[in-house]
Amino acid sequence: MTLVHYVFSSAFILGLTGLALHRTHLLSALLCLEAMMLSLFIALSLWTLQLGATSFSAAPLLLLAFSACEASVGLALLVAASRTHGSDRLQSLSLLQC
Repeated sequence: MTLVHYVFSSAFILGLTGLALHRTHLLSALLCLEAMMLSLFIALSLWTLQLGATSFSAAPLLLLAFSACEASVGLALLVAASRTHGSDRLQSLSLLQC
């Protein structure tokens, strides 16, 4: 495993542990998800550059488009939750209160 692979896999693991351990605010969970998606995007981009395969060159752009859609949906949920519940704390959000 090269240093580049180690850095991106550790960035992904760091985002995953942040998502698993720091579940207090919805914004911090969304930031951890974005960090995971960004590390996947960079790793997939470097993988296609290392292989030199042009058939996989659209995969990082597709992943980037999906992460942009995920970010917009997450921000819309954050705004809706803060309007209805008054804060973005995950403990105050309950599916039974809808």
